[in-house]
Amino acid sequence: MDKGTEDILRRRMHGLYLSRRCWDIGELAGELLGLHCWFHRNVAFSALIRGCGLTGWKNALTKTWLYRGTLHGAVYEDLPLLLALHADAAPWSWFGLPEEEVEEVARRVLYLMEDGVNSRSEMRKIFADSYDAETVGRLFSSWGGIFVYLARRGKVAFRSMVSRDFDLIGAEPVLSPAEALEELLPRFFEAYGPASPEDAAWFFGVDKAVVRQAKALEGLEWLERGRERLYYVPKGDMGDIPHLTLLSGFDPYVVSYVDREAVLPREYRKAVILKSGICLPTVAVDGVVAGVWNLKKKEPVAEFFTSQPRALQQEALARVEQIGWGTAGQL
Repeated sequence: MDKGTEDILRRRMHGLYLSRRCWDIGELAGELLGLHCWFHRNVAFSALIRGCGLTGWKNALTKTWLYRGTLHGAVYEDLPLLLALHADAAPWSWFGLPEEEVEEVARRVLYLMEDGVNSRSEMRKIFADSYDAETVGRLFSSWGGIFVYLARRGKVAFRSMVSRDFDLIGAEPVLSPAEALEELLPRFFEAYGPASPEDAAWFFGVDKAVVRQAKALEGLEWLERGRERLYYVPKGDMGDIPHLTLLSGFDPYVVSYVDREAVLPREYRKAVILKSGICLPTVAVDGVVAGVWNLKKKEPVAEFFTSQPRALQQEALARVEQIGWGTAGQL
């Protein structure tokens, strides 16, 4: 690894709390702009890896759909800002219904939730009298359906980090997408930098040309990497890249950048990111992914892609076991 790449990874690991500790899961989710939770256990893994305890974690964050339509655990107070990025989206085509009818369905869902109906399955039964099975399937599909639509407006969110049911919330966006982006970009580059405008565009699910033109970039430091400018917020002592690091599934260190090859070598990509899009928990050696780990039937597993010293293998297994202890009774 060349010195330039090493410096970039060192800065990223510091910003993402991989070479220092964060004691509070709310602080962690706030600084990282949400924690990816396609599977909620990855939020618990990510928190433990970075030094947070899990006491009360199921309600410390709010699980909802954010950028790129992906579920995240976020700080509730941040939701109006985070949701504003895509507040102008109008996905009528999802449901095969006219705009006015989708609005009517949304209002009816909110009324039903006020009366205590909180699950997809209950909603499906109620709406079966009004729509055919295919439309009901789209409105209340397992990927979210009308609840995604309402979540984007800050009206609903999951009841907890581990629940499949929903609650009413009041987190309606108050800024335009452009205004929200100007506020969020400095926070992104502080945690994830050095990173390119393309990285930020990927992370937030917005057009890269909009990021390149953002005024927020003018107040940031940057360094050159090839033809790219990588922006960051200067920090003090950042420490060294840890020799061994556990990373959660969908860890921000792996999935938050367009170019992942410095962290995830091409030859290991298919072993880490499956055809389904699932990104497995991994083990990094000197900042580079070198294997995968998991808890299988509550037993720790760590598998390296190439031969590693026995002491390193044992240390990886010991850390996975600690994750198992930390999540016992919490998932």
